[in-house]
Amino acid sequence: MASNTAASNTAASITARLDRLPESRHLWVLVMLLSVGGCFELYDLLMTAYVSPGLFRDGIFLQGAKGMFGLTDQAAFASITFAGLFVGTIGFGYVADRYGRRAIFTYSLLWYSAATLVMATRESALWLDIWRFIAGIGIGVELVTIDSYIAELVPKGMRGRAFTLNQAIQFCSVPIAALLGWLLVPHDPLDISGWRFVAAFPALAAIVVWFIRRAVPESPRWLAAHGRTAEAERITAWIEARVAADTGRTLPAPGPAAREEGGQARFVEIWRPPYRRRTIMLIVFNICQAIGFYGFGNWVPALLSARGSGFTKSLQYSFIIALASPSVPLLFLFFADKVERKWQIVAAACGTAAFGMLFSQAATPVEMIACGIGITVTNNLLSYAYHAYQAELFPTRVRARAVGFVYSFSRLSTVFNSFMIAFFLEGFGTVGVFAFISSAMLLVVISVGLFGPRTRGLALEEISH
Repeated sequence: MASNTAASNTAASITARLDRLPESRHLWVLVMLLSVGGCFELYDLLMTAYVSPGLFRDGIFLQGAKGMFGLTDQAAFASITFAGLFVGTIGFGYVADRYGRRAIFTYSLLWYSAATLVMATRESALWLDIWRFIAGIGIGVELVTIDSYIAELVPKGMRGRAFTLNQAIQFCSVPIAALLGWLLVPHDPLDISGWRFVAAFPALAAIVVWFIRRAVPESPRWLAAHGRTAEAERITAWIEARVAADTGRTLPAPGPAAREEGGQARFVEIWRPPYRRRTIMLIVFNICQAIGFYGFGNWVPALLSARGSGFTKSLQYSFIIALASPSVPLLFLFFADKVERKWQIVAAACGTAAFGMLFSQAATPVEMIACGIGITVTNNLLSYAYHAYQAELFPTRVRARAVGFVYSFSRLSTVFNSFMIAFFLEGFGTVGVFAFISSAMLLVVISVGLFGPRTRGLALEEISH
């Protein structure tokens, strides 16, 4: 009993020491490094829209053909990606709770970069889908791990802005994917189909990850929760020393220590108060948010083509729209930690619905691009806010498992979402697509607005109670 009390006191002390840290170059660099790793996984996740035209061009995908699950080739490719993500998040989200944030961040990154490289060499839709599924498992684990990692490393006063910077860096991958798609997909550099270069780009992650691993420490919160107090103390002291050197002044005294029970994660915990209500709310939210986010992001060229743009023009317009992705989140730095997170999510959902309906009525390229940028802005706000929010709502011992579980429903949603978007686009055009998306955004507003707890300015351990 005495040893458990001592461990609990140490964990609480570490929490208080981390949360009292002022902003510093070192803390922002840690966030940036983790975000660079996430940049590759987001690129991998969103490249579907940009490689698909090349797959049709090569005859690997066929218009109207029925592939896996009876879906069209493009819909099956998008769906199988998220089927892999679903397996990764729900089946393996717990590994970051068991083996640590740092190790799983590294190995899941290597997993999906290798699988994507193999996928880029395949010649049939079936083998593309198989390797896409394998890559998706690694991406799913990586997404959960990064969110937990960042939430635990930064102090409570900069948590929102940390996730904003994380999104800004990760979304640099969107214009990169769009630019590579525009420049390479219509051509055959070195007599190799351009889409293969676009698909193989994430293999660079295998090189980058080793540099990140050397610079980013394990989460002290995770170490303390698992009884590894000596390591937690050492890393916390190292972070404090770096922050003090950056700021050039003595660190403030730690505030009151918020305690949290340590030990092994138990899945059943998320179905007990106060987490049960949060779990149900986030399941509904994730099912619906994926419809708005990926319903547009994975279908940009197809939606533009449906509005009258040709093959090359749709890729060009997609690139212009994608340019907004990395720059827009920087605007959120002004209010990320000043406005309650749940209301940011609600505002973003309303914006996506509104801009989507305007996009469905757009008649000129300027109108389509402007509405596409509007959707990108609100989707980016939604993405940053909910990644921060769901990582805040569960205790350290079960954070990755819980986030993986609720997040997996967005992946399951997108498996069927790809079919639904294809169905509405073919039968009702872009008006039908965005009416479907707007209905989903209304459910986001209801679930988070009515049932989401507040988190602004609170320590993770306070929120977990």
